[in-house]
Amino acid sequence: MSFAEILNSIWVWIATEGVKVVLGLIVLFILFKVCNIVFSRIQKRLLAKGVDETITKSGVMIARRIIKVLLVLSYITLLGVETSSISAAIASVGLAIGLALQGSLSNLAGGVVILLTRPFKIGDYVECGNESGTIEKIEFFYTYILTDNNQVLMIPNSQVANDKIINYSTKETRRLEIEFRVGYQDNTDLAKQLILQCVNNTNMVLNEPAPFVNIRRYDANEVTLVMRVWVKTKEYWTVYWNLMEAVKLAFDEHDINIPYNQVDVHIKTEEDAKKIEQLKAESKQKKEKQKWLLKPEKEIPLLENKSAEDITKEEQPVDEIVNKQEDVEEIKTEPKKERKFKWFTKQNDKK
Repeated sequence: MSFAEILNSIWVWIATEGVKVVLGLIVLFILFKVCNIVFSRIQKRLLAKGVDETITKSGVMIARRIIKVLLVLSYITLLGVETSSISAAIASVGLAIGLALQGSLSNLAGGVVILLTRPFKIGDYVECGNESGTIEKIEFFYTYILTDNNQVLMIPNSQVANDKIINYSTKETRRLEIEFRVGYQDNTDLAKQLILQCVNNTNMVLNEPAPFVNIRRYDANEVTLVMRVWVKTKEYWTVYWNLMEAVKLAFDEHDINIPYNQVDVHIKTEEDAKKIEQLKAESKQKKEKQKWLLKPEKEIPLLENKSAEDITKEEQPVDEIVNKQEDVEEIKTEPKKERKFKWFTKQNDKK
């Protein structure tokens, strides 16, 4: 086939099938735009009528994607491709993808569970596992949470569906609890009155249930007071920061101290060091005596006769020296067993 024939066949295809392909793409693009506009208006009308935001946004998103998939299949059919073969190919590919993406399928199932059980909705402040933030979006596989640091956190739906969830926005009111610590030398009654005064000065605290302030426990260095008030959920953190600052200023104004951890440092002098060394030496001497008393019979040494000079060096009293010399003479003249018994007896008497 020559180049002219190839070029001619290309022009023929463009004039017949090519026009159909190009026109189909243009129509498909226009239909996609119309689809987005229509579903956007539907979403706005549903939200204006008070329909739940989570169900509205998730349902509109699912419906829009299904319509786009049907439009693509219609375009393929218009080109003359058999949809039966495409369906078989999609089924086989879907099976392979399903086996490879079991985790993603569990996330999809988790998303369905979330939409059905509705443990939270878009805009709620929740705590899921170790993460907390405002629900921004719920999709097929992930739930998007906006953290306090303005970071978007994507949590798999399977984890959200199976983990513990704390929803702080379900109820309109919420209890605020703060602990304050004062010293034992301070007046606790005055401290409680100051806390109640700060609560009453805050207009955002609810009167029912009534505010509560009392002693919670006695710690090592301070008395712990607890304050419990009820506020609107949206005003929780505003009231918290206002009361923390107001109570601190009130305590400072009335000379109520907030205790803090203290460490007592003792400096050891030379006299203390000498006493410690003396006590160590006496303890060591007692251990040596006990060691000899607990030895077997064969290892017990006999008392030796000490000279008068040695006894004088030890600075013993005269009466004690005489008694000891007499004891040694008696021990030498007695049998071995009697010597041992008398030695033990005399040692015990001395103790």
